Amino acid sequence: MSAPTVVLVGATGAVGEVMRRLVAERGLPVGEVRLVASARSVGRLLPVGDRQAEVGPLAPEAFDGASLALFSAGGGVSRDWAPVAVARGAVVVDNSSAWRMHPEVPLVDADVNPGDALDHPIGIVANPNCTTLAMTPVLAVLRDLFGLASITPTSFQAAGGSGQRGMDELLEQTAKLVGEGELLRGGGPAALPQGQVFPRPLAFNVVPQCMGFDDSGYTVEELKLRDEPRKILGLPGLASHPTCVRVPVVVGHSVSVRAVCERPVDLAAFRAALARAPGVTVLDDPPAGRYPTPLEAAGSDGVLVGRVRADLADPNAVLFWTVADNLRKGAALNAVQIAEALLGNR
Repeated sequence: MSAPTVVLVGATGAVGEVMRRLVAERGLPVGEVRLVASARSVGRLLPVGDRQAEVGPLAPEAFDGASLALFSAGGGVSRDWAPVAVARGAVVVDNSSAWRMHPEVPLVDADVNPGDALDHPIGIVANPNCTTLAMTPVLAVLRDLFGLASITPTSFQAAGGSGQRGMDELLEQTAKLVGEGELLRGGGPAALPQGQVFPRPLAFNVVPQCMGFDDSGYTVEELKLRDEPRKILGLPGLASHPTCVRVPVVVGHSVSVRAVCERPVDLAAFRAALARAPGVTVLDDPPAGRYPTPLEAAGSDGVLVGRVRADLADPNAVLFWTVADNLRKGAALNAVQIAEALLGNR
């Protein structure tokens, strides 16, 4: 049997760049790797491992003969083109929000429910939101040990969650403020540089909004933190009280979580299970300054967890802090891990 062909849609974006590296680093068992991107990138030669591949246009024939198509080009592209790829014979792994809550599309954290990827009735497997992936491996441990009743996640999300444009905007604003120094000396709101990606200036600031608001007063991102863990963990009644905050970090989403369980939480058992959990690295010795931050997470695989502690008022509750590279584990790596599960079942 010939090695399968994989198509990377959105190959030149921030996530697509990481995806190209991971296909080579992890030795994904494929033959041809086709790169697809917007018209302005067509014709570019980009590295995929030790080979060069030319970027092609997004067209139906790009999927001919392909076994897999990994999409990271935004929800609109995924809604329109994932069915085209499936019709041409590919299984789609989609990194956007377009298909996550579709009842016939599995939502897969490769470290929690990889087997769900194999049951894809309409040929699409959804990759969760990058912030969801920063906490679901830890929540799965609590579910299995003590039962899980509710969560209160507060996210601290990097500019990179909005792609290359978000990272560029943060760096440009930072350079402007450092260069002028007015705001840092108390120059007031007039000194704030306005951008196009974020609703407020992000440099030296904290913005309590990730994506737009809906009629409930919650942002779209907050509703993802409610809905996606329910589907991944198989807990449709899981209560969630999310708040999502954008912070002036380039890469790496952090989440502070208070979880309430059905039974009292044994911290020693919880820590021991975390140490064995797939995709989880425990960094948890606060007096020694050992806890995860986005800088430790950048470029790393999986989820880093620390600041594990009991709730001071409720024996059934526990608090913890998790961090993950939102471009790597939060997007590209999990998609490639799903691809590995699909290819391993051929």
